Amino acid sequence: MRIVCIGGGPAGLYFALLMKKSHPEHVVTVVERNRPYDTFGWGVVFSDATMVAMRKWDPETAAEIEDAFNHWDDIELVFKGTRQRTTGHGFVGIGRRKLLNILQARCEALGVELRFETEVGSDEEFPDADLVIASDGFNSKIRNKYADVFEPDLAVRPNRFVWLGTNKLFDAFTFDFRKTEHGWFQAHVYKFDETTSTFIVETTESAYKAHGLDAMSQDESIDFCQTLFAETLEGAPLMTNARHLRGSAWLNFSRLICGHWSHFNGRSHVVLMGDAAHTAHFAIGSGTKLALEDAIELTRQFDAHGHSADAIPAVLSDYEAIRRVDVARIQNAARNAMEWFEVVGERYADTLPPEQFMYSMLTRSQRISHENLRLRDPQWLEGYERWFAAQAGVPAKPGERPLPPMLTPYSIRGVTLKNRIVVSPMAMYSAKDGLIDDFHLVHLGSRAMGGAALVFAEMTCVSPDARITPGCLGLWNETQAASWRRLAAFVHENTDAKLGIQLGHAGRKGATRLAWEGIDEPLEEGHWPLFSASALPYLKHSAVPKAMDRADMDRVLADFVAATRRAAEAGVDWLELHCAHGYLLSSFLSPLTNKREDEYGGGHENRARYPLEVFRAVREAWPADRPISVRLSAHDWTEGGNTPDDAAIFAAMFKDAGADMIDCSSGQVWKEEKPVYGRLFQTPFSDKIRNEIGIPTIAVGAISEADHANSIIAAGRADLCAVARPHLANPAWALHEAAKIGIREVAWPRQYASAKRQYETNLERAAAQ
Repeated sequence: MRIVCIGGGPAGLYFALLMKKSHPEHVVTVVERNRPYDTFGWGVVFSDATMVAMRKWDPETAAEIEDAFNHWDDIELVFKGTRQRTTGHGFVGIGRRKLLNILQARCEALGVELRFETEVGSDEEFPDADLVIASDGFNSKIRNKYADVFEPDLAVRPNRFVWLGTNKLFDAFTFDFRKTEHGWFQAHVYKFDETTSTFIVETTESAYKAHGLDAMSQDESIDFCQTLFAETLEGAPLMTNARHLRGSAWLNFSRLICGHWSHFNGRSHVVLMGDAAHTAHFAIGSGTKLALEDAIELTRQFDAHGHSADAIPAVLSDYEAIRRVDVARIQNAARNAMEWFEVVGERYADTLPPEQFMYSMLTRSQRISHENLRLRDPQWLEGYERWFAAQAGVPAKPGERPLPPMLTPYSIRGVTLKNRIVVSPMAMYSAKDGLIDDFHLVHLGSRAMGGAALVFAEMTCVSPDARITPGCLGLWNETQAASWRRLAAFVHENTDAKLGIQLGHAGRKGATRLAWEGIDEPLEEGHWPLFSASALPYLKHSAVPKAMDRADMDRVLADFVAATRRAAEAGVDWLELHCAHGYLLSSFLSPLTNKREDEYGGGHENRARYPLEVFRAVREAWPADRPISVRLSAHDWTEGGNTPDDAAIFAAMFKDAGADMIDCSSGQVWKEEKPVYGRLFQTPFSDKIRNEIGIPTIAVGAISEADHANSIIAAGRADLCAVARPHLANPAWALHEAAKIGIREVAWPRQYASAKRQYETNLERAAAQ
């Protein structure tokens, strides 16, 4: 084949040498606009794991790169007058110029033609090429030429950064955070050769402009940064190699995702690689890693399909399918890390103590979890757990293992929870006339005995026409209140868990069939009139609800108050007001479902007016020493709907009205929603509300093991973790997860003590195999 790589960065060079090595008969050319030793940047970073594949595919190149590497395991944080260090992280750094020179020399040795100082304007300049690799970087001319085919999705991020260097050598990947009168600045610092370290300075747009950096020359910017980070630099100067850029050389990072990666131009197949196809923020040092792995995967596909021109379509199809998944995973992690740095001042730096700030920074991408930190640096993590447990009022004795974060107690108002695990409200659709019966007693009682600190029953409806289905729980009469007293008595007499009730009204989503008979489908008979903020059905064929008038609002508010008083009298410990998932109160909050033109529609204050009226009335009726949380849909996942920023505004309103905690869920407001699922995908909503609004939160969604809960609680992303489906599968989820991470101090119900010993022994045997 005739292969042309446009762009002589890591992607193009590495693919060229791999293909030439694999099949020397290929004619492979790399065309680069710059001279051989030109490069704009300092050092690049990737993890030890990146080298494994490189050793496999070309040991000679890998060996030379490793000889030039600077390897370190430590991360150091400089923050609020403290220095903290942890080890075991396994990074490697190399000068970008050195890396390119190694790849260039290897290409030449294998017979790849290198053309430098050659500007390429179009792929059509190589009409005899079977394959054109568009590895021409973020500003790819080839991608831009076929923008309608490649469908680039570009998002310019808000933070500013400048890429500098220094001759001071750092023995750890160092993060230095400095507060100025206009905001926070942070430096990302790492050594990449025997004489030089990269020194990236980052800040918000507002701080950048407030300090006048937008009007400074490069030399003036350097002087500013040298002064700000003088303590860390210890007299060493900062340097720039971006004299080719105008102005101060501060940049915005641009996140790039392409809808398609390949195209046939009529003569040649064209495929994107590296930064031409995707970018990942420098916060996790993944750009070079992605470029090299693109090259490896494309080579692998040629090995699988055959090194001939007729195999190219299948090769490119499989290459894109496989790499798209891997790149999305890295981009998601990079996005998390990037967003952490973008909001670090307003969300973390001013509020978190240095110890928790360090933990939050280490786990910012959500790829590194609690137990992963234990593998990397068990001594540091145990020290952090010891600190966290002491803050929670359960200090560990010398030589004693501290409780992990999820097992520490939590107190709010007059209620103390034994740990941070909550059984989330989950609809069972099994009630008759709204009554708690033996099924609910066994279902909820078993989970109260299973180790969770707080057990919620499913959404409990405040009137017959507030139900989702005929099988929903209710609390609109004294018979139902008596069944709640029975449940509360069982929980309090037989367990040390607390009992929670979630009060709600289905609104436009009511009068539907039981879930297993057709979720959200309207009842064929026995339906009841529906109410909502506006007369909009949930499904196109659902009943049209009545837009509530003032009389309707007064009646529903009174129903909430009456149910609240019954719950208090029954001995329930915790109340949650359901303002999420498109139910009645949620329908007022979302602009998708609230089209009112009176004082209850329009802006945030008006849309929140009625839910806040209900909340204040409920708070007044609920005992002062018992907590109330509010469940919010923090994201409608639909264009024109509420976003996390809107949810934060509502959370602040509920906080001012007396809410103790926000339960941060999302979605189910609009049927055509398009949620983005993933590991702990709703935790960022909790993180934002907790740390920006300053109110405790509950995290929900895809939390399925102790490692997840410990990571969330330890980082301060939430105060409690609500676990749903895992508790359906295993009533004793909390007890089992504690045992799995080696915590033996957690008591099981005395009736089950012999099972505890056997379960722990079996875990030990399995671990020893």
